[in-house]
Amino acid sequence: MSAIDKTVCRVPRSMELYARAEQLIPGATQLISRRPSRAAMGVSPAFATRAKGARFWDVDGHEYIDWVSGIGAIILGYCDPVVDAAVCKQIESGLNYSINHELEIELAEELVATIPCAEMVRYAKGGGDACTIAVRIARGATGREKILFCGYHGWHDWYLAANLSADATLDAHLFPGIEPIGVPQSLAGTAIPFEYGNAESLQSLLEKHAGEVAAVIMEPLRSEEPPAGYLQQVRSLTQQHDTVLIFDEVSTGFRLSAGGVQPYLGIEPDMAVFAKSISNGYPMGAVVGSRAVMEPAAQMFISSTYWSDLIGIRAALTTLREIRRRGVPEYLQDLGRTIISRMNEVADETGLPVRCGGISVHPYLQFDVDDPTIARQLSTLYVQEMAKRGCHGFPSFYLNAAQGDAELDQTTAAARETFALLKQGLDAGQLDGLLEADLTQDVFRRIVR
Repeated sequence: MSAIDKTVCRVPRSMELYARAEQLIPGATQLISRRPSRAAMGVSPAFATRAKGARFWDVDGHEYIDWVSGIGAIILGYCDPVVDAAVCKQIESGLNYSINHELEIELAEELVATIPCAEMVRYAKGGGDACTIAVRIARGATGREKILFCGYHGWHDWYLAANLSADATLDAHLFPGIEPIGVPQSLAGTAIPFEYGNAESLQSLLEKHAGEVAAVIMEPLRSEEPPAGYLQQVRSLTQQHDTVLIFDEVSTGFRLSAGGVQPYLGIEPDMAVFAKSISNGYPMGAVVGSRAVMEPAAQMFISSTYWSDLIGIRAALTTLREIRRRGVPEYLQDLGRTIISRMNEVADETGLPVRCGGISVHPYLQFDVDDPTIARQLSTLYVQEMAKRGCHGFPSFYLNAAQGDAELDQTTAAARETFALLKQGLDAGQLDGLLEADLTQDVFRRIVR
């Protein structure tokens, strides 16, 4: 919306704050996924005041079920009493000392006992810096420079260097138009993408750059199961070429199993990267891996005061134990299967050409229309109308353990009204007339679906 009209805008206070932020913060937000243009701007909330369990409240007084779960960071629910109590107790004893704390070792022991590939551990504060630490370690351990990647791995120079080439090779992994402004031209050719699900393309790149590839870093899955045998082929190829295999598990986290994605897939990489749900919303990240790959990091300069602050470490240790104690992965899989079933039932009832599918812990909606513009209109209208009915999200679901029957019932009822409205607009050719916001900007385009 180019101007704020309080007689029309559903969230005037959010839009006022956004206008203030634009004057003070480049890009207005610290995370692209939080920009109002990614949802239904002027209808969807942009600023929150508080959150609890499965819900948050915006600055305009509206209450929402959060189907984005803090961009995936919330796995137990907002303000989980067990995690928050553990953090508050830790605060009373201090957070960041001039020397080390035993809790650093305790969390490392927990990660080693839980994650199949983990024998040694380094900490971080978020997914992007954790991926960068992993890449630095792989380069240092192998003495090689080139990185082959698939999926999204953050904002750092090593990754955005892929867009220094003329063909803008990150377009299929992010959303189009990301310029590598500020990234040194000398990094061109050091980060090379490969196509997910195509082992032959990875093999070709490994052979083309034989002896030069430090690591293959990839999201092993996202919303769909990997093709049968594909990840086994990736593991075999990296072993053949003495290349470090890194699983970026920042987005999948601990939703599929208490040990991350590796026990679920039955594949063990050399290293893995975690953040987001590892600590239920508190800033924390971890890089884990085999001793052979990780131990050389002792000689590398990888260091930060805040990587070992005890808020994140205490939150992570408590969250991991609660995930296992409560059986969270099993609960989320059941919840996701119910969402898929209910959304498809509502689609059948209303006749809207949309299907819900994907893996159970991260289901998504796909509109079955040929025209991409109509698909974007339907997607934006879904976000817009669900927001009016107290459901914040995209045409996808990021699950957490606080979401339950009340959230399922409210969301099903909201979807029934929304799908019916979209069906009427589609049949009448009047989707434009239903839109109260500009079309949402493309979500992250990932080769990993």
